[in-house]
Amino acid sequence: MSDNKQQPHDEAVENELKGVPEEFLDDGGDDDAEGGLEEALAQLRNDLETSKQETLYAKAETQNVRRRAEKDIADARAYAATGFARDILSVADNLARAIDAVPADLRDDDKFKGLVAGIEATQREIDKVFGQHGISRIAAMGLPLDPNQHQAMMEIPSKDHEPGTVIQEMQAGYMIRDRLLRPAMVAVAKKPD
Repeated sequence: MSDNKQQPHDEAVENELKGVPEEFLDDGGDDDAEGGLEEALAQLRNDLETSKQETLYAKAETQNVRRRAEKDIADARAYAATGFARDILSVADNLARAIDAVPADLRDDDKFKGLVAGIEATQREIDKVFGQHGISRIAAMGLPLDPNQHQAMMEIPSKDHEPGTVIQEMQAGYMIRDRLLRPAMVAVAKKPD
């Protein structure tokens, strides 16, 4: 009677083991079976550790991509007006030239007073808008030449200034926040011959 009960149980076990690879099956030696199971367990642990590392690397890469995208968006917002600002600088230059071209005696003349006041008001408004958008004029006169902000156009011999000092500004330079929009075109002092 025990043989009858054992036989269906053995068949069920055999049916369940049909899909299991042979290296995991017990071929009669307990040591081999334990060794195979330990190897399989070690391989699974190794695979798990590898998967954990790959997941950590993927998370880190995703975080880096997100940070880069956030920085790109912030830069796009901060510097979106760069092209337009560069183009409008020539308008500001022309307004400054127009004001400088009016002789002092005509500034007090009733006929020209309104014109000069209008040009000066327009220039103030442009400066105000520049300030609102983070555009600022680069200081140049009397400072040492800074190749990151100044473009030396010529050297002028001078006894009154240290060599390398900016003594003339031909065109104003501008920054947009912390980036150079246009360098100041300057003349620098050099030792007289």
